[in-house]
Amino acid sequence: MLHSQIIGAGTPVVILHGFLGMGDNWKSLALKMAEAGYQVHLIDQRNHGRSFQASDFNYALLTQDLKAYLDHHGLMEIILLGHSMGGKTAMNFATQHPEYVTHLVVADIGPKAYPPHHQAILKALNHLEQSRPDSRKQADALLSEYIPEPGIRQFLLKNLYWAAPGQLGLRINLKALTDNADEIGSALSDHAIYSGPTLFLKGARSAYILPEDHPGIGRHFPKAHVVEIPRAGHWLHAENPQDFLAAFLEFVQG
Repeated sequence: MLHSQIIGAGTPVVILHGFLGMGDNWKSLALKMAEAGYQVHLIDQRNHGRSFQASDFNYALLTQDLKAYLDHHGLMEIILLGHSMGGKTAMNFATQHPEYVTHLVVADIGPKAYPPHHQAILKALNHLEQSRPDSRKQADALLSEYIPEPGIRQFLLKNLYWAAPGQLGLRINLKALTDNADEIGSALSDHAIYSGPTLFLKGARSAYILPEDHPGIGRHFPKAHVVEIPRAGHWLHAENPQDFLAAFLEFVQG
């Protein structure tokens, strides 16, 4: 069973994080959603966070994992929100199990195929894991050899935990994610359609969703709207949480 944090009471909102993230990345927004009357489920997808680890990793399995979680918790008629990789899982789930989803929100990812583009990050994380750092400062220095952006390094360093006294480890299943990295950009099936209310949120400074992608979005999601979040890139929920939350609440509250 997938690990989750459950915050608040009311209409269920299920949030799926992106590649190399975890549900806890969304906790600040989840608290705001709970204040607005929602019960928020912050899920760690397989091979991420505190959820189980397995050698197999693809969207068919991630979709099965989510269904098992919803059935275990007796959740139906959910608002489903996914970011990046989590958005791909959310799209796959909604098109296969539309009876579970009243509203679909996809954050800065489209249904199209994306070429592999995480190689440098995975190389940095493998270097970090093999070097066995004994402090977060040392871990940051190791990552900086490959990743100059402090914000990306801080995001990745959230995966660190004390595996043993004086020994830091990574919560992610790095081998499985490295071996299956090509799966992350997989396109939605040509025949996949979800006809319920759908919102795509894109960062104004992100190129993950382009104007030429809108027709493809409309083919899979005929009731979709695309809304741009200003002053934000791919991590739009962290870079501009106020506008992200406002757009989310306006959509789900009609």
